[in-house]
Amino acid sequence: MPVLLVVESLHYVFARLLLPHLPPVTGGLYMLAIATLQVGLLMRGRISLRTLLRHRWFFVTIGVLVAVNTNLGFVAMRYVDPGTAALLTRTSVIFGVALGVLWLGERLDGVELAGSALAVVGVILVSAQPGEYLRTGSIVVVAATFLYALHSAVVKRYGGPIPFPEFFFYRLAMTSVFLVILAAGQQALVWPTAGTWPLLITAATVNVVISRGLYYLALRRLDMSLLTIILTLSPIVTMVWAFGLFGSWPSPQEALGGLAILAGVIVVSARRGGYLGRVSPDTGTT
Repeated sequence: MPVLLVVESLHYVFARLLLPHLPPVTGGLYMLAIATLQVGLLMRGRISLRTLLRHRWFFVTIGVLVAVNTNLGFVAMRYVDPGTAALLTRTSVIFGVALGVLWLGERLDGVELAGSALAVVGVILVSAQPGEYLRTGSIVVVAATFLYALHSAVVKRYGGPIPFPEFFFYRLAMTSVFLVILAAGQQALVWPTAGTWPLLITAATVNVVISRGLYYLALRRLDMSLLTIILTLSPIVTMVWAFGLFGSWPSPQEALGGLAILAGVIVVSARRGGYLGRVSPDTGTT
């Protein structure tokens, strides 16, 4: 878990590091494409094309959602620092609970409603800052977070029967395909410079292969509610990285909003044990 917290916290740090070198969508594209190649080499002999064909609409759906999420997350680094972005992503549990209520037929009690409201207040505090850029960045991060939560709900409902190696590989592969489409549509298909490749390979290895691999490994062994609560510490680690690398630190209002988001998420996560539940040992999906 300590290693997962460190690598989980680096997502927006890598997005910020790649921003001067590549357009946002292109940085995400190369990162995912390299990670797909790495996972394909690791999983050789355990991936069947029949799985992709049998579940094609499932993989298309999550590919689109994660591709747009990745694009928006990288774009957000033009407007907001990685630490603030990481705080805003903690709204993912709130979106997850909302999807559980509206789609999976779950119910919220009074404490869960209070926790959700507290997290929303935190988002408002972080977003309601002077200047158009921060407001834009906050909206982009929250939109990206919602798409990822929606992807997680789709995977939770339909991804269980798919063996983990094939699920992981085709998830990365389909995300890469749709990032190519997005990059072409934005006329952003450019070739990285020689000096950018080491950063891309590091980002793919740490931010995708290791981070997501450890995440799913932890998810096999822990209740998702417990894992979610632990990962609320991730933004704190992100802020430390952001301060060390970029000299950026949240303002007192942003810090207060971040604390409200974390408090609300912890309340909802602790109360939604039935929704978050246990994950079948042979799926490893969220």
